[in-house]
Order: sequence, then structure tokens, then C-alpha cells
Amino acid sequence: MTRFVRWTALAAAAALLVGGCSGGSSDDEGDEGTNTSTPSSGASDTEAAAALPSSLTSQQLDWEGCKGTADSPAPSSEWQCATLKVPLDWAKPEGRTIGLALIRAKARGDKSERLGSLLFNFGGPGGSGVSMMPLYGATVSTLRERYDLVSWDPRGVAESEGVRCRSDEEIQSAESVDATPDTATEEAAYFKDAATFGTGCEKAAGALLAHVSTTDSARDMDLMRQVLGDTKMHYFGISYGTELGGVYAHLFPKNVGRQVLDAVVDPSADTVGHAENQTRGFQRALDDYLKSTGQDPEQGTRKIADLLKELDANPLPTGSDRKLTQTLAVTGIVLPLYSKASWPTLTSALEAAEQGDGSELLTLADGYNERDTAGHYGTTTHSQRVISCLDDKQRPTAAETKRLLPTFEKLSPVFGAFLGWDTAGWCHDWPVTGQWDTPEVSAPGAPPVLVVGNTGDPATPYEGARKMADELGKDVGVVLTWKGEGHGAYGSGSDCVDSTVNAYLLKGTVPKDGKVCS
Repeated sequence: MTRFVRWTALAAAAALLVGGCSGGSSDDEGDEGTNTSTPSSGASDTEAAAALPSSLTSQQLDWEGCKGTADSPAPSSEWQCATLKVPLDWAKPEGRTIGLALIRAKARGDKSERLGSLLFNFGGPGGSGVSMMPLYGATVSTLRERYDLVSWDPRGVAESEGVRCRSDEEIQSAESVDATPDTATEEAAYFKDAATFGTGCEKAAGALLAHVSTTDSARDMDLMRQVLGDTKMHYFGISYGTELGGVYAHLFPKNVGRQVLDAVVDPSADTVGHAENQTRGFQRALDDYLKSTGQDPEQGTRKIADLLKELDANPLPTGSDRKLTQTLAVTGIVLPLYSKASWPTLTSALEAAEQGDGSELLTLADGYNERDTAGHYGTTTHSQRVISCLDDKQRPTAAETKRLLPTFEKLSPVFGAFLGWDTAGWCHDWPVTGQWDTPEVSAPGAPPVLVVGNTGDPATPYEGARKMADELGKDVGVVLTWKGEGHGAYGSGSDCVDSTVNAYLLKGTVPKDGKVCS
């Protein structure tokens, strides 16, 4: 379990599980708002941008057909790929550079109507935009009428100096480590595993380990904006991508164009606060799921908690030589909560587990962990960890976590202990010091930013949207609420949400703050 969710991997896995998305339309309960001027006009900003060497700002991107990898086949010919050079260390812009992998599909509308590039970050941190963008292309096809759709692998991710901290064999072996240790022996194994992971990351990343922060990526984005030829940064951030968007807006408020933040991370929460938020969010989603099946949420939660307790002592057999542990079971329960369309899959998996077969929950856990049938694991978790542990300064000790556990377990008997222990284990004995307690996202002088919150979001609970809007500042953060389920709102079945976001991005129409789609 991790504090920031891997939106890309989870969304793709959920789509495979259910074979499609839930439909339905929603009603508009708010005003359409006002029309803003086209944000691609105006002067660019920041002393940092002005000080960059021309070798960076004047580089020409060599766009060509994308090449597939062993984990990701090449997309269709409408997608092009290129590499952007950025400084390894932004404090030394004339020093060593690294390459960032970019992908785009050019706008297909009238050239005179083109607004520029629309940059996407799909979350994580650690999600590959190069892999996800073609999969998400159909969802945002309307936006392609006026924008080039662009995404990238952030530094330390996939094709952009991606970090791999462990081998497949080591990852599978680590799955036997109890993520909610009950004894001194289990606790020692838990923290030893965490420290070993950090050592592996340090060995794999080298100097890069100290230069993969969210601030580094925000500065990469502004160089990307310049090289793409855009006066303003038009941006669509999802999940962790909302935090990245907020940090960008703080650093470069005058360069912000039309920015959408969907499935919003609470920027006011520290390490423990994020874990508490997610504990509430996942339990809220589990309650809604249980209600949908006709169960009393309290009784249903207790039943699942009892199953997990039994698995802690007696893992279940599966259709392979692997067993379903308590940790893998919780991971498997988490995955289908990201999409309401996946709830029937959760029902089937829980029923099978109650009958003594852990195969279905193990399959779900493997989807979350990016494990394929050949036993190969993706590295999103590795990139996620090196980025978030460089960002987060707070390092709760085992003793501090133990004092917090009753609070976490009260919030959720199913998820509380896992997310509580995670606060101590995630960055335990990490080789690099964290940079902040909470990110700075205030953006005075920026144009309106559309902040989209989903009341049933399990991973980035709805309350984070209002917190983000407030911290962006007066007349900047504009909240759009969807009374729905799942992680994220745009493209999830609400005509109201989609039309509001499209009107903002394509026409500059800013909805009234507080607009609700039900």
C-alpha cells in the first residue's frame, strides 16, 4: 500500500478487468460561468526560464514514430515520440543533462483554431505518460480538436532514466513480508525490507536519486513548454498529477494557461495526513460498495476484516504455487475500488476467498502490482517511491506509528493498519533527505484553475479538491464537484463533468465555483 496511488497502472488494470467503463449521464446543477480570454496570449514568466542556456531552450525535438518496448507495444502511427534534454540538477542548468521521453498526437482541427499543446500527467508519482497517453487518447479525443495531446515519462520513470530497485525475483520474495507486523520478528523483517529497497534504489539511480522531486519535474515542464513553442502551459493533471500541477502553478503562475486538476491530492496533508485521508477514502468507497450489494457496511467491513485476520495466520491456496497472504488480499481488495464498474469483480473475488480459493484476489493484487503471467513486474512502484521519498520530509518512526495505529484502525478495520504501518516503512532509512512537509501550491496572479473533485473517490478523497482550491488562492481555484464513484471524474460517465471540462479547455468558459454534477 502506498500514499500516492498509481493512477495509470490501476486505471489500465481496471479497464482490463471490466472490459469497459460505466455509462450514464449527469445533471448540471450550477451556472456555466464566464468566458475567459484565450490564455495563450501574454508574456511568459520566471527568472529561472530567462537564465537557462540556449542549448536547452533552443533545442529542436526530433519527432518520429514511437517504438514499442517489451512491456508496451508501439502505439498507432498517429502518435509521435521525441526526447527532451533537461538538466540533471536544476541548480546547475549548464551541467549534465538527462533525456525525457515525450509523446504527442497533433491537433486535427483547423490550424487557425489550435490553442497549443495540452500536457497530461496521469499520476503516481511514477506513471508513464508515454505508455498511458495513447490508451487515454479516445477519452480526450474532443480536446484534440484544438490541442496537440502531449505527455511524457517524468524523470526517474520508465524511458526517462527509469529506476529499477529490485529484480523480479526479489520483488516476489518481498511479497512474503507482512506489511502489518504483529511480532518483533515480523517488524524487524518489515523494516529490513524497506531499508534494502532504498539501498537498491540508491545503487540503481546514483546521482539521479537526489533530482527526481516534484519541483524538478515542474521545472522540466516549463522547459518543455518553451521547447514546444507554447507561451502558456495548458495542463491536465490526474491524481498525483494535481500536486505536480499545483507546484507548477506556484513556481510559474504567469505561465499557467488552462489547467485542469482531477482526483485531487490534498496539498495541506503531510505524510501521516495523506495516509489518514486514503484510509478514510478507501473505507468510504468500501462502504458504498457494500451498500450496493445490499450489505450493511459495518457488518460487511467486519466480515472482510475477519477474513484478513484469518489470512494473516493461514494464507489461502491459489491456482498456482503462490499463496494469497493478508497483504496481497488487501491489495486485491483495493484495486476494484478504483472503478465502480469493477465492483462485481470484487464480489466474485471475495466470495471465492470465503470458499477457500485465493486465486481471484491474487489476480487483482497482481494487477495492482503490475505483475504479468510470466512473473515480470513493472517498475511504477520503484519510481513512485524514489520521487515521493525525495519530496516528503516527514519520517515517522516505528514507535510513532504504533501510537497512531488505533486511530488508523478506527478509521478502517480493513485498510487502517496497512496504511498506518506504511507511514513508517515507505521511506524508512531512505538514502536522501526529503524536501518538504507539504508542497507549496499558492499561485497568486495565475488565471482560474479548474479543480475537479469526486465525492466517492477512494484514493484522493473529495475534501482534497477544496483544500487545493483554497491553497491555490482566491480567484484561482475553481471547484467542480461530481457526485460519483471511482478515482477521477473526467471520462467516467458524467456528461455534466465532461462538458464542463471541455468548455473550459476548448472555449475558456470557467464554471461557477462550487458547480455540482450529480
